[in-house]
Amino acid sequence: MDRWQNRVAVVTGASSGIGAACCRDLVAKGMIVVGLARREERLQELKAALPAEQAARFHGRKCDVSQEQSVVETFAWIDATLGGADVLVNNAGIVRPAANIVSEGNGPDLRAILDTNVLGVAWCTREAFRSQQRRNVLDGHVLIVNSVAGHRVPITSFSLGMYAPSKHAVTALTEVLRQEFLNKKTQTKITSVSPGAVDTEIVDKKVFELMPNMPVLRSEDVADAVSYCIQTPPNVQIHELTIKPIGESI
Repeated sequence: MDRWQNRVAVVTGASSGIGAACCRDLVAKGMIVVGLARREERLQELKAALPAEQAARFHGRKCDVSQEQSVVETFAWIDATLGGADVLVNNAGIVRPAANIVSEGNGPDLRAILDTNVLGVAWCTREAFRSQQRRNVLDGHVLIVNSVAGHRVPITSFSLGMYAPSKHAVTALTEVLRQEFLNKKTQTKITSVSPGAVDTEIVDKKVFELMPNMPVLRSEDVADAVSYCIQTPPNVQIHELTIKPIGESI
């Protein structure tokens, strides 16, 4: 992580779970970290729990990634205050467990999933990359927390609704971004990290009731994977990393 010391990493969905774990891990490894989330009080709690030296390098910022203007204003603040984002961890994502695609009146839930899981990634990546271009930063890194459901839709007793389609879109988006970064003659990396089931707030507790013996990953397991990808040498790009807990049958 030597080349990333005191450089800026932005983590979306930082108020809990994988996002919070990534913030703790990256700031402990010497990066300046900006955690973005809608729940600002959770970001304050995260900062308060850090050792003083690390807390000084952590900045919590309220941002709704599903709202383009919120993203634009947030990254403008990062540019003006911290010099711009060098690493972006697109972690923010939502599920609407009751929103089957064929359910009546589900329009707001389906749109919310696409706005956050797909367009939120696009808005944040665009603003981070444009900032890097303006600063002549050619070695940035964009990571997207995807899902195994973004590669194959598992057969379950409950519907994944629009979540699985949104993650399939993220898989395609990863490749499109790789090509766009390449066409811009940069060495900016793009990585999709696809975990299996993770014990986070995004998973409805009813899922664990239906599948009580389902093995799960910890948020820290995914954060470790994110750091591993960031630490690769400049000539190495991990395009896709799939992580499953031992014993997963989905």
